[in-house]
Amino acid sequence: MFGDKFEAVGQIRVKICGITNAVDALAAVDCGADALGFNLHPQSKRYIDVEAAADWIDKLPAPICKVAVLVDPTRDDAIRTSKLPFIDALQLHGQESPDFCQSLAEAGIVFAKAVPVVDAKSLVNLPSFFTNTLVLDSGFGGRFGGSGKTFPWELARRFVGEHPPFRVILAGGLTPESVAEAISEVRPFGVDVTSGVESSPGRKDHRRLRAFIKAARWGAP
Repeated sequence: MFGDKFEAVGQIRVKICGITNAVDALAAVDCGADALGFNLHPQSKRYIDVEAAADWIDKLPAPICKVAVLVDPTRDDAIRTSKLPFIDALQLHGQESPDFCQSLAEAGIVFAKAVPVVDAKSLVNLPSFFTNTLVLDSGFGGRFGGSGKTFPWELARRFVGEHPPFRVILAGGLTPESVAEAISEVRPFGVDVTSGVESSPGRKDHRRLRAFIKAARWGAP
């Protein structure tokens, strides 16, 4: 969903986040995912040592966008991660400042910035994060995502309508049962799911994976 790999796709983009193993990664690819997210934050229940997993990540099909999810990294860590040959983009999911984001943009790093949404104030006077890809995630239940909590979709719909230059990725509590309605209401560039397709934290339910992507693309789970 970041960079050229997503530009040619004319349908809703789907990112499956919280991937921790090769079996789930290949299942997501087989089900039609466009991007996979790997959580590099050590406090996450879905943490993965991405360098230890380099062998199987590197073998994933080239069209898949492989995204490293970072929470408040140092600039050096962000740059080092972005240069891994099997990582296509970063997703910043912490309290990274506009100045920090600007420094990455000036270094030519492709990234998205997650914005936690609780109420209308969350999206008022949003500063520039020097990327046109924003992940609107729920600000409920913790700041690192994967909480399974939703936020009022009308806030995202309003933001999408008022900020057409942005590629908005909708996240936060999406499920196979709700994603079609969410897409219909918000009209985002893409959707991002973690817990909604899991059997347990870090383990995907392959039937729910397939149902989620089917619902996102064709409107029925």
